[in-house]
Amino acid sequence: MSYLLPHLHNGWEVDQAILSEGNRVVIIRFGHDYDNICMQMDELLYSIAYDIKNFGVIYLVDITEVPDFNSFYELYDPCSIMFFFRNKLIMVDYGTGNNYKLNFLLTDKQELIDILENVYRAATKGKGLAISPKDYSTKHRY
Repeated sequence: MSYLLPHLHNGWEVDQAILSEGNRVVIIRFGHDYDNICMQMDELLYSIAYDIKNFGVIYLVDITEVPDFNSFYELYDPCSIMFFFRNKLIMVDYGTGNNYKLNFLLTDKQELIDILENVYRAATKGKGLAISPKDYSTKHRY
C-alpha cells in the first residue's frame, strides 16, 4: 500500500513537509517500502489516512534513498514513525523508553488513531510530550 501514500525523495522535501503544515500533525514513516513490517504499517497508515485528514497528514520516507536523517533521529529500526507539529518533534510516551518514535508494529487501526489524537491534542496545547492511551511496556511479555 505504500504506493498510495505520498513519498518524500530528498531531505529538502522532508523539511518542507514539516515546515509547510501549520495546523496538522505531520506523520512520517521512515523505513523501506520492501520491508515486511513497513508494508503492514503502510497498510494501516493508508487505512486511517481518510479518518485523520483534518488533523494529520502522512508521508513515507525511504531511509536508503534519504539518509540525511538516519544518524540525527537514530533511524536504525526497520520501521519508525515520527510526529511533527509546527516544525517541532512531538514525543510520545509509550512506556517503552523510546519517546522519539514509534518503532513497533501496531495492528489495530483504532489504537493508532487514538495515539494520533493524543499527539494532536498535546501539540495544540504547546506540549512536546504526549502520553499514549495504552501502555506498550508489557506488549512483548515472554
